[in-house]
Amino acid sequence: MKITPSTRRHFIKTAATAVTAFQILPRHVLGGPRFVPPSEKVNVAMIGVGGRGLQNMKALLELADVQVMAIADPAERFSLDAYYYKGNGGRLVAIDQVEKHYAGKGGKKKCAGYEDFRVMIEKEKAIDAILCATPDHNHAYVSITAMRAGKHVYCEKPLTHNIWEAREVARVAKETGLATQMGNQGHSTLGMRETVEHLQGGTIGTIKEVHAWVPAKRWNPALSSKPESGMPVPAGMNWDLWLGTREKRDFHTAYHPVSWRDFWAFGSTAMGDFGCHDLDAATWALDLPSPTRAVAYGTGPSDNEIAPHGSIIHYEFPARGSLPAIRATWYDGGARPAAPEAIGKFPLPARGVMFVGEKGVIQCDGAGGAPRLFPEALRTLPKPAATLKRSNGHHRDWIDACKGGDAASSHFGYGSRLTEIGLVGLLSLRLKKPIEWDAAAMKATNAPEAEAIIRGAYRKGWELPV
Repeated sequence: MKITPSTRRHFIKTAATAVTAFQILPRHVLGGPRFVPPSEKVNVAMIGVGGRGLQNMKALLELADVQVMAIADPAERFSLDAYYYKGNGGRLVAIDQVEKHYAGKGGKKKCAGYEDFRVMIEKEKAIDAILCATPDHNHAYVSITAMRAGKHVYCEKPLTHNIWEAREVARVAKETGLATQMGNQGHSTLGMRETVEHLQGGTIGTIKEVHAWVPAKRWNPALSSKPESGMPVPAGMNWDLWLGTREKRDFHTAYHPVSWRDFWAFGSTAMGDFGCHDLDAATWALDLPSPTRAVAYGTGPSDNEIAPHGSIIHYEFPARGSLPAIRATWYDGGARPAAPEAIGKFPLPARGVMFVGEKGVIQCDGAGGAPRLFPEALRTLPKPAATLKRSNGHHRDWIDACKGGDAASSHFGYGSRLTEIGLVGLLSLRLKKPIEWDAAAMKATNAPEAEAIIRGAYRKGWELPV
């Protein structure tokens, strides 16, 4: 080819354009929709920034390789002073905290805000991952929508509001191969791992009983059903978006903030709040599948709208390989198990977990507390081998998984199983009868009326995008 001034100018112009185009290609084009190079920051968006959402956000802000870049919440601002979180929650509160945090570090100050998380995912193409801390009834819809958009997902516990959702969320996570983590933070503690190693290592021999208890009671003790009338929607609140998958109903402070857990339409009682924490060690160590039977007893008034003030739920789990069948009992609302003789005068804590074995007892505080061994002679034994990989932190492990590292240990495959155990017990509590559970068929064989609870119902336009 003969080189002329014209062809030389054309070559230089074409090459320059190609170089420029290469420089501005987004990383998801270079490495695929899920690609986050280990050297780069993970762009995270928050969906739901009430009390628990803000706590999660603060944990992410402490990670140098995370950029919280967008916030979605249907409420601009609301008070949390009546609850243990204190302060304020909401979209504007979260944005302000993020921007102040990054301004203090000399980094990117701007954080985008949206009422509707679906609009946020559509517009903010740079989002790599989302953290979902909405009320339970929207967990599955948010998580599946985000995964279908190619986003890694961290979702607060319980993973879902019904059993069918739990299985669908796990299926989509496996299908997409994205990095997932359920928000049962105690799963990543050293205490949880040491408890599991003791149980699997035979320190107290074959486990005969499991007990887990929390003191949590209803947020709305005076109600015996849903509120009879509504209230004006607060300024800056998109109540229809908050309802999401649920049919329309009037706003009421009995629902928002925090106290929505009391109502079957939105929450899962104290079991939903704490079950994925305090049944975790048993599920992990003993490889618990879905139970074969659950029998629940509630205390105080309840109906098909509102949960009882407290409950006791007995579970029966089948034999697993060399592990025998076992019974586990859940208590909330103030009830606790009887203290076994082996623990002597040690007072059971207000919240805890206890494993009764043929050689002794292991007792822990809730959410991953360190194991206490009884009788005292067991404490002189050497610790079992550290067979479980130690965690670098619950959020840290998820971010590392987003960058191609090992899967986080409470990924959605595990989280869905743990969630389902709690939800099977709640079938019995809601229907006020024992449940004979066929996990393979996903059916309560003695209660066909459970089907509506197992699969749930969705408002038109809010069906799960499975």
